[in-house]
Amino acid sequence: MALDAATFDMLLDTVRRFVAERLVPLEREISERNAIPDDVVAGMRELGLFGLSISEEFGGLGLSMEEEVRVVFELGRTSPAFRSIAGTNIGIGSQSIVLSGTAEQKDEYLPRLASGEIIGSFCLTEPDAGSDAMSIRTSARREGDHYVINGTKRFITNAPVADLFTVIARTGEGRSGDAISCFLVEKGTSGLVLGEPDKKMGQQGALTCDVIFDDCRVPASALLGGVEGNGFRTAMRVLDKGRLHIAALCVGIAERLIEESCRYALERKQFGKAIADFQLVQAMIADSRTETSAAHCLVLEAARKRDRGDDVTLDAACAKYFASEMVGRVADRAVQIHGGAGYMAEYAVERFYRDVRLFRIYEGTSQIQQLIIARETLKQAAA
Repeated sequence: MALDAATFDMLLDTVRRFVAERLVPLEREISERNAIPDDVVAGMRELGLFGLSISEEFGGLGLSMEEEVRVVFELGRTSPAFRSIAGTNIGIGSQSIVLSGTAEQKDEYLPRLASGEIIGSFCLTEPDAGSDAMSIRTSARREGDHYVINGTKRFITNAPVADLFTVIARTGEGRSGDAISCFLVEKGTSGLVLGEPDKKMGQQGALTCDVIFDDCRVPASALLGGVEGNGFRTAMRVLDKGRLHIAALCVGIAERLIEESCRYALERKQFGKAIADFQLVQAMIADSRTETSAAHCLVLEAARKRDRGDDVTLDAACAKYFASEMVGRVADRAVQIHGGAGYMAEYAVERFYRDVRLFRIYEGTSQIQQLIIARETLKQAAA
């Protein structure tokens, strides 16, 4: 159930001030240290940011999709690493349990995910299975009242700090959703091994690594929902929501980049006047403003449709595709407006330019979004 308007406005204002006063000043430090300070994570817990999408019944804020994306617009105004530490609890690390978990699984994990006591991680991608999720090789075989999991997951967000891993594994043969199941595996389980943190182009502070299962033995109660064959369908439903979340993040970052561009353009002087007076600089700002506004509207409308209970597979793909491509263009223009300064680590736009490149890849590449958009559009035309 959505918060009342006054309460939500207070939350939004608090998040806005937290971003501006606590997070933005730490951006360079986070990038250099590749870690988020414990006191910042504690502050995020106090604000309830780990439980935005988890119902009040389990200790979360129970925000609607529209409310969630509006909060994420604000979180996007700073380094995406801050959002990432809570992002898996809000989305892919908790929503599989929300959608398909047993009553016992919900009672066990959702309150702890909502409070940020534990960090969730979603293990789908593998060395040979990214966009083609149906080709995963990680297997889980039943042995009495246990399952034994074997395989390797790659580029797993928050895995180095995660306490609970939602693992997509094969329990049957063939390219069918019924052959793929989902398991909840706790940190410290024998046979669960973490690789070294990845060294990435951008998004320092948002940690990823390989997650290796070597005869990892879990009780049958770890099977999500208590039934085999629901893993692929659950993953796809989770990704619809996650794509709207990422699209909102792209909008927030684009807003920040426009602010940085305008500030620099008004201060920087060439040929005796501020570069903001030059029409070609104005054209870049105008293009960025227009595309960001379009993405903002697209995300909000898709979120409202989801809140009404409509199927948003097409809308989520459109939003994620457009917003992630859009923020890349806005970041490129921001660097161009800054000129040589935009290539220097001293300026935020240099870091954001590297950070935003990932949005066109994870939660479904731009090419996968195009395929979904075309498929769903043709399906509607044929109906």
